[in-house]
Amino acid sequence: MLDRNELTDLYLDYKTNNPKSRIRNAADALGVSELELLLTQVDDHVLPIADDLETVFKGIESLGEVMALTRNDSTVHERKGVYEKPFFSKHHILFANPDIDLRIFPGTWKYFLVVENKESDRKSIQFFNKYGEALHKVYLSNKSVIEAYEALKQKLNFANLDTVEVEAKPEVKPSTERSHLNDTEAQEFKTTWLNLTDTHQFFGMLKKFNLARTSALEYAPEGHAFPVDNKVVESMLNEVSATDMEIMCFVGNSGMIQIHTGKAKKIVWHGPWINVLDLAFNLHLKLEDVAQAWMVKKPTEDGAVHAIECFNAQGEMLVQFFGKRKPGIPELDTWKTLCENLAHKHALNTTVAL
Repeated sequence: MLDRNELTDLYLDYKTNNPKSRIRNAADALGVSELELLLTQVDDHVLPIADDLETVFKGIESLGEVMALTRNDSTVHERKGVYEKPFFSKHHILFANPDIDLRIFPGTWKYFLVVENKESDRKSIQFFNKYGEALHKVYLSNKSVIEAYEALKQKLNFANLDTVEVEAKPEVKPSTERSHLNDTEAQEFKTTWLNLTDTHQFFGMLKKFNLARTSALEYAPEGHAFPVDNKVVESMLNEVSATDMEIMCFVGNSGMIQIHTGKAKKIVWHGPWINVLDLAFNLHLKLEDVAQAWMVKKPTEDGAVHAIECFNAQGEMLVQFFGKRKPGIPELDTWKTLCENLAHKHALNTTVAL
C-alpha cells in the first residue's frame, strides 16, 4: 500500500493529465479507494468525525435543505430536501420523508468526514465503509443554513487524519446463493411468490430459497417476470416525462438505499449516461452497464405492484423503478398500463402477459 505522500504525488500527476476527472474515477484509475484520495487533501480540507452516526444525522437536520447523494458504480441518485424525522434502531436508520427517503444499514458504515473543497468552497459530510468506498454524501445547497453548518462543526468532535485506516478490500468470494431449483423447490417458490402480501417480503423469500435475485426472476410464476432490453429505461422515462406521471426510483449500494418519489421531467443523454436533470431530483444511469433488465410483478394486499429492475453483469441491482404508491394505496393504473406496454415493446422473448 502506498504511503500518503506517494499517493499525493500520484494524484497530483493524475489530475494534471485529467483535470476534469472526478475523485471516484481517479481512485479507480490509481487502484485506491476514494477515501484514500480524500485523505491526501489535494482538493479538500478533510475533518474525520469522531461522533457516532446518530449524532451526525441529528445535526444534519439543522442544516435545512441539502442534497443527498447515493450511488453505485453505474447509477447516481441525487435528491434535495431536509433530513427530518429520523428513526434509529440497531440495524437500520430510516428517513421516510417526501423528499429525503433513505434506508440505511449502519453495520457497514465506518468513517464520517466533513469535506470542504478548496477551490469551490463546496461543503459536505461524507460517509464511507472500512474499505474507503463512499456510501452516502450530504452536500450543502444554496438554501442550506450556513450558520447551522458552522455551529454543527463546533459541536462535533473530530479525530486526527491518522486515525482513518482504510482496509484493503478482499477478493470477492464466489456466491453461495443458488442459481437452480429442483422441480419440487421451483413449485414451492412459485407458490411462495404468489402468496406475497408486501413487496418487502421478497427479500425474505430470496433468503429462504437462497436464490440470487436474477435467478429468482427466472423461476417467477407465469406472468410475473419478463426479461426486457435495457432501452426500456429510456422509453419509460420519456413516457413518464411526457405524461407527468409520478414514479419511485430506488438506488442503493452495500450501505443504503435512496428513494425518489415524484416526477421525472428533463431527460437528457450525456455520452453513455441517461440523466434526469430536475430541480430537486437528478438521476444518472450508465445504460450500457445494464446487462439485465426485467419487468417484474409482485402481489400485495393492495393489488399487484409492477417494477422495472436493472442489474449489472454481476447480477447486482443498479436501479429499480415503480409507480408512486404507499402501503394501503394501490399503484397507479397509468403505471400498470405503461409497464404492460413496455413489456411487449421491449420483450426479449415472444410470450409476455403481465
